[in-house]
Amino acid sequence: MVKTNLGLLVVTLALLSGCATIVNDPMVPIQVNFSDGSEGQCTFRNKRGTWSSAIPTNGVMIRRSDDALMYDCATVDGRKANGSLRSEIEGEKMAASVMFWDLGITDAITDKHRTYQGNVVIAVPKKQ
Repeated sequence: MVKTNLGLLVVTLALLSGCATIVNDPMVPIQVNFSDGSEGQCTFRNKRGTWSSAIPTNGVMIRRSDDALMYDCATVDGRKANGSLRSEIEGEKMAASVMFWDLGITDAITDKHRTYQGNVVIAVPKKQ
């Protein structure tokens, strides 16, 4: 009886540990605007895929990844902007995964413990 209760307790704690692979969606929404409020188009890419969106966005869904999110943008009047957004670690979820679940191996493979800044303003050159 004691072994059964102990086993049940261990399984329950493991299931409720907060592993990012279980609790995080593989996609993360990003709101994007140009610094001058103009409209345009952006292409986003990381090692997990490529996505295009009209700017301003109501939220483009981007696949989580451990590499930077690169963007290439153009306003409707032809001004171009490019750059990258740093991938960040959701530390509390990664720590729970390392301590209670599988030493973080699954999260390291799926990158579900990573995220990008959710609200982005992309600087564009001034109109000439």
